[in-house]
Amino acid sequence: MENTLLVGLSRQMTLERQMDVVANNVANVNTNGFKADRSLFEEFLKSGAHEDNFTGRDRRVSYVAEGSGFHDFTQGPTEQTKNPLDVAIDGGGFLVVQTPGGERYTRDGGLQINNQGQLVTAAGNPVLGNSGPIVLQPTDHDVSIASDGNITVLEGVNRIDSVRGKLRLVSFAQAQQLLKDGSNLYAADAGATAQPDTASRLQQGFIEKSNVNSVTEMSRMIEVTRTYTQIATLLQQQSDLHKSAIEKLADVPA
Repeated sequence: MENTLLVGLSRQMTLERQMDVVANNVANVNTNGFKADRSLFEEFLKSGAHEDNFTGRDRRVSYVAEGSGFHDFTQGPTEQTKNPLDVAIDGGGFLVVQTPGGERYTRDGGLQINNQGQLVTAAGNPVLGNSGPIVLQPTDHDVSIASDGNITVLEGVNRIDSVRGKLRLVSFAQAQQLLKDGSNLYAADAGATAQPDTASRLQQGFIEKSNVNSVTEMSRMIEVTRTYTQIATLLQQQSDLHKSAIEKLADVPA
């Protein structure tokens, strides 16, 4: 296969990956706390000619190789819900969540109370405090979540002020090493260590929305589609040239 076809094919493969990333961003435009993914690409140079009469840069063929993706951790817009169990994180911190696979981390502050009285995420995973899952009593009311994560309630008819725990907020020096683990959660690999976050603050009654810009992502999707189509047209023209050349070479002079 000639270099033109190989270069075009390498670009189409990376465009397919880029389309997957953009489509996932668009699908999560309304997911609370979602952080968009971005794609990086790099030039891959390979020698395509091996005769001595090809010298210098004529020997190098430029392909497209996928570099590495990264998470866009820019702050998403906040929306006031007036729900006392909703919290928006102002800063780079994460809430800690207990899952069957171990601790996970999320920016989604849309919290609920399950039938055991535990404070959980929308997916039903317990949100952890400094002493484990946070449990509220059936007689608790007027839940208050302070900016540092302290949760206090008024208990019973006597309206006793009681503390139910403190939400764990953590951050990562190498946040790009976090891995998306489904259900709007992140998992930390060996290179990412959770550290207590004292800089971030919580806003009760607010929720952080997705930081995906739908207009920008749709523009990227159109751009990727057009580029893919242009390369397909180029490859078809190259194939037609080969076919024409073979047909002419096969003609026997009369």
